[in-house]
Amino acid sequence: MDLLKELTEANGAPGFEKAIHDIMKREINKTGAALVNDHLGSIFGEKKGSDADGPKILLAGHMDEVGFMVSEITKDGYLRFVPLGGWWSQVLLAQRVHIETKNKTFTGVVGSKAPHILTPDERNRVYPMKEMFIDIGANDKDQVKEWGIRVGDPVLPICPFELMPNGDTILAKALDNRAGCYTALNVLQQLQNISHPNTVYCGATVQEEVGLRGAMTAPYIMEPDVAIALDVGVAEDVPGGNANKAKLGEGPLLTFLDSSMIPHTGFRDLMIEVAEKNNIPYQVDVMLGGGTDAGKFHLYKKGIPSIVVGVAARYIHSHTSMISKSDLENSAKLLIELVKVLDKEKLQSLLHY
Repeated sequence: MDLLKELTEANGAPGFEKAIHDIMKREINKTGAALVNDHLGSIFGEKKGSDADGPKILLAGHMDEVGFMVSEITKDGYLRFVPLGGWWSQVLLAQRVHIETKNKTFTGVVGSKAPHILTPDERNRVYPMKEMFIDIGANDKDQVKEWGIRVGDPVLPICPFELMPNGDTILAKALDNRAGCYTALNVLQQLQNISHPNTVYCGATVQEEVGLRGAMTAPYIMEPDVAIALDVGVAEDVPGGNANKAKLGEGPLLTFLDSSMIPHTGFRDLMIEVAEKNNIPYQVDVMLGGGTDAGKFHLYKKGIPSIVVGVAARYIHSHTSMISKSDLENSAKLLIELVKVLDKEKLQSLLHY
């Protein structure tokens, strides 16, 4: 879990993914895989199999996490901010954050008017983000400037990594989507000792949380035949949730519908076949909201069969989240088994719709 801890505790807001990129590059280099990059920051390792003309398989997490950007510095030294990615205002108040400058990282707290002085109407509504601020303990605007904090600096949540007492539940920030980054690296490492008939690209894109932007450019450097977005899904195994929906610890999550894509049915069925043949537990997710990089991957050029393989996660798009270690392990196992069986013949059967 040391690698996942490092990935989650590093900061990487959309557009500011360099720290995550550097970890990905280091780990890809350890495997001896060839590095593949686009010009936005997405990075992948290329693992060639036994057939030089075999299918090209893209396995992609995304490096960015939801965060904020400093949008204004008040005369009294408080920071106004805007979201980078989707946030619900109710999860923000009194949370600690990091402000990353060119030379130093500062700690602040998200503040608002004290509840003691709120009007009855204000108390009964979700406090709007535009009225919140970040308090960094500065005396005034000049001191903020002296410290080197500027409009445009990224702001990230703070949450240390922890493996919970049951030995399986992981609590950390940015599991959306360092879990996908971790899985891509895990698969790439395992593939070094496994025979397979294709070329596999394992890595991660940038700027997913602000519009699937890295997913638009990355395919052009690899031209994959199939693509799998490695992401997280919404777990509903909490009070008030739907007991029939995704749960922690019950296997990888295959998304059959989201707002960005309906997966290729042949590819979807192949994933299920592989899972069942190898006794790998899996779950199915159908969700009308949200989307992943697969929403752009499947529209590349003439279209490529794509699907989302993820893990159920609680509390995403907040300062902390939870996933299952066993789900991560089974996700990697499912992907490895898929890579073993997806050859030219099977690919052609998928493409003949």
